[in-house]
Amino acid sequence: MGKIKLNLRNMNVTEKIQFARQIETAMTGNPTFPTPDPPLATVATSAGDLENAYNNANVAKQDASTKLSIQDDKVISLDSNLQKLANYVESASDGDEAKIQSAGMSVRAKPAPIGALPMPASLAATAGDMEGEIDLTWDRVRGARSYIVEQCLDPITPTGWKHAAIPTKSSVSIPGLTSGTKYWFRVAGVGAAGQGAWSDPATKYAP
Repeated sequence: MGKIKLNLRNMNVTEKIQFARQIETAMTGNPTFPTPDPPLATVATSAGDLENAYNNANVAKQDASTKLSIQDDKVISLDSNLQKLANYVESASDGDEAKIQSAGMSVRAKPAPIGALPMPASLAATAGDMEGEIDLTWDRVRGARSYIVEQCLDPITPTGWKHAAIPTKSSVSIPGLTSGTKYWFRVAGVGAAGQGAWSDPATKYAP
C-alpha cells in the first residue's frame, strides 16, 4: 500500500504554493476523488493567502532595508556633527574639564601608568608543522609591546637560557631545533617600564 510523501519541510514558500496549485489542477474533475476534504477551493484559498502574505513580506523587507539604509546615513551625519561640536567645545574651553562637563560632555580618563608587567600566564609548547619546530602560545599581557622568548636544553640551568625570539604577539614558532631533544621555554613581556617577570617554563620534545 502506497504512502504519500509530501516533503513539505524541505520546500520553501514558493515551492509550496506551486505544489498546492499542482495538486489542485490534478484533482479538479478527477473521478477518483469526487469529494476532497478539505475542498479544493479551500486549498486554493490557502495557497492564494500564502502568496499574498509572501509578496507583502517581501515588500516589507525591501521597505525595511531602505529605511535601515536611511537610518545608517543619519547615524553617520549625527556622529559627524557631534564630533565637530566636541572639537569646538574642546577648543573653546581650552581643555578645562569643568567647562567641558558643563556642555554635557564627558572628559577622557587620563591613562594610568601600567608599571612593571606581570609574568605571562598559560605558556604552552606544542609540536610545529615542520620537523624541529615547536609552537609556543601564552596569555596576552596588558601593556606588553613585545615579548622575549628564551629556550634552554634539558636540564634547566641558570646559564643555559638562550635567546629564541622577540615576537609582538602572544604566540611564536621556534624552528631549527634538534628533533628528539627536550627543550624548555620561558617568556616575558616588555612594556614602557621595561621587561616584566618571566613566565613559568614549558617543555616539549622537538618533533
